[in-house]
Amino acid sequence: MSPAETLEIVVGTLQGLGATTVFLLGLFIGFCVILGFPKLRATGPKSMVHKSLDELVGPPLGYLAPDAPHGPVDQLRTPELLEAEARNKQQDAAATPA
Repeated sequence: MSPAETLEIVVGTLQGLGATTVFLLGLFIGFCVILGFPKLRATGPKSMVHKSLDELVGPPLGYLAPDAPHGPVDQLRTPELLEAEARNKQQDAAATPA
């Protein structure tokens, strides 16, 4: 086998691998783009496209505006936990002898 034949085999192999890679990338990206288009449709109760059961039977989703006031939330000071704490204090006060 001469060096010219070896070079021809190597170049042919690289061209085949390159063509296959480009084809598969185009195929995958094409499918991702084509299958992604239905996600861009408007959805809601009257729409033909439903992304979840909540959209089909529930109220329309409301999104907060970017400038809507929001801030840090103290998860240990929720109304439910404050009510439970007040009940526990009342029970403790009633249980302790005066």
